[in-house]
Amino acid sequence: MKSQKKFNHIELFAGCGGLSLGLDKAGFKLTLANELSPMAAETFAYNFFNENFEQLAKKNKKPKKAFWLSSQFDTLTERLRENPFNYPSLHKGFSDIPNNKKQLENSLIIGNIIELNHLIEQDNELLLALKSAFNNTEVDLISGGPPCQSFSMAGLREKDSDKNTLPWEFANFVAKIQPKIVLLENVTGILRAFKDKDGSLYHAWFEVAKVFATQKYIPLCLHVNARFAGVPQNRPRFIMLAIRHDVFLKLTPFFKKGSAEETLFAPSLNFYTLVQKNVKKVAWGSLPYFDVSIEEHFNLFKNSFLKHLVNQKEVNVKSAIDDLKINNPSYPSLFVRNLNDKFKNILATRKEIYNHDLRNNSQLVKCRFRIYQILQQCDRRDITNAVFDILKGKEDRLPEDIWNVLKKFEYLQDDNQMKVFEHKIEFEEFLKLHPTKKQTQKALNKDCPAPAALSIPDDACHYDEKELRVLTVREMARIQSFPDNFVFRSKITTGGQMRKFEVPQYTQVGNAVPPLLGLALGKSVTELLRLLEK
Repeated sequence: MKSQKKFNHIELFAGCGGLSLGLDKAGFKLTLANELSPMAAETFAYNFFNENFEQLAKKNKKPKKAFWLSSQFDTLTERLRENPFNYPSLHKGFSDIPNNKKQLENSLIIGNIIELNHLIEQDNELLLALKSAFNNTEVDLISGGPPCQSFSMAGLREKDSDKNTLPWEFANFVAKIQPKIVLLENVTGILRAFKDKDGSLYHAWFEVAKVFATQKYIPLCLHVNARFAGVPQNRPRFIMLAIRHDVFLKLTPFFKKGSAEETLFAPSLNFYTLVQKNVKKVAWGSLPYFDVSIEEHFNLFKNSFLKHLVNQKEVNVKSAIDDLKINNPSYPSLFVRNLNDKFKNILATRKEIYNHDLRNNSQLVKCRFRIYQILQQCDRRDITNAVFDILKGKEDRLPEDIWNVLKKFEYLQDDNQMKVFEHKIEFEEFLKLHPTKKQTQKALNKDCPAPAALSIPDDACHYDEKELRVLTVREMARIQSFPDNFVFRSKITTGGQMRKFEVPQYTQVGNAVPPLLGLALGKSVTELLRLLEK
């Protein structure tokens, strides 16, 4: 029997490291990571390389495991707040890329993927080092989640946005390195078509799949949800697994006739064949994606190498964060204990819980949060709409039937006391005194996974009436399945124009692939790679 060797991977668009953490636990060794943002990179280096950028900057030193591809600045202090969209092109700024490419093994390159692709084109030594995983072998996996704002349903969904070119840069990198398997993660919005100015539909995920097929990869497209992998959040995601054609041919003998694997890959193989004949004639609809929310598809997940994506019990918000309450905290749940135990051998030991600093909320905001909690308890759209119509100044009065439901609850007053309103008009005036323009903010439901839209402090408030506040970074990280030993670095939050380029702690959490989802994906890919060893 062959030994259970560790597979290797390259991580693009690494962010703070959620996917890398999951893949590490699944048995993958990091060959190289790339990340654009110096703020997210600071967190990645702190957790995976034990390098503290802030301390190094104070000593006027540079990290040993993180290399800037190009920067306007020579000092680490200035680089930590540099706008990454202003990085100079290759050979025009300061660069840390060493002459000895072996030094890049198990390190982080901070810079633009476009410039990294240019560097690989110009530097054959670097190309060979990466292609051989620095060790005269092959790269097993290239993984990553290209930034997805332009695909997001919450964004502008612009077909020609510069950010939409990044999946193609991902494919460009893959074409050079030729890994056995590719893992691409993106928001579920990529599955919804864009409309051109002339009204024609453009399916981004389908076009990405075509590009990988032209590069001799067989794409398997999936619509998954992190909650089925044990993440306490309802977090749907698009996943594309692409297998190099020669590798796929070695795997097919293991896919028994009538098996779930054969069913999953059959349309992908047919699509691949069509692309090889004439990619321009490949019609929309020739490649399906498998959706975990469809029972028939769910069963294919459950009975195949993808079973790790659907084999965990649902975890609610209370199990994730109740022990972090300021008032009457519970004991850490089984979920929390297992989560911290699962990753303890990967991360450094911490004696305290970091990133759990409370944000200041005014009394008016606290009163409004209590309203949100009550609306969550009522769980009726008509009640929520009627209350928000007053909060937003659209209406002056509540319908009588809605008042009859709401009058039973206690509301926080400006004197910090709870009170039941006896008269409808008094309650209506109370609502008018707590206006809001926010469209999506609501209280969490402690008995369910958290909602998908949870990436900034303003997205949600706590479920406990004694915790009338937004979530801390640590609470949001727990919901994303980050263990407590994973520490987030750099600024906590940002605002204004700096939102366009800064990636503070809250954003790092919100943008990350949940580590438990990364672990499930890693286990699925490992099953395929293990077959090649037989």
